[in-house]
Amino acid sequence: MALKMKSSNEDSSSYGVMNLIASGTYLEGTIETKGSLRVDGKVKGTVRTGDMLHVGPSGEIIGEVYAKVARVAGKIEGDINVEQKLTLEATSTLNGNLKTAKLMIDEGAVFNGKAEMGKGGVVSGNDKKTLFEKPRSAEEMVSGVAQKK
Repeated sequence: MALKMKSSNEDSSSYGVMNLIASGTYLEGTIETKGSLRVDGKVKGTVRTGDMLHVGPSGEIIGEVYAKVARVAGKIEGDINVEQKLTLEATSTLNGNLKTAKLMIDEGAVFNGKAEMGKGGVVSGNDKKTLFEKPRSAEEMVSGVAQKK
């Protein structure tokens, strides 16, 4: 389902399409959109958005996430890479590493992992590819989270 909308986020003012994964929906695989995505259901796999990602309170993603801007109120099990700004709302749980330019964590949010801030979405060191070109499988993400505990 797609809804035509104007983004109200201060970091992204373009018109775009808001794709919706509704509560009660389960998807497995890679999701890639140039627009925005709202997840209220469950996704297992890699998620890539060219604009805004919103994980609602009932939403869950198991896998690697890439977005321009992200707001999380639900649960993510895996690494998240955000180009501009990541917001973890009070009801959110993030079990994985994050990389972003700007980070906001509301009181009550749960975050277990490492945070890297600065230029979001770029791999440091000898590997010059962007993180958007280096996906890992959901199984690798889940096993990596399990090993950290």
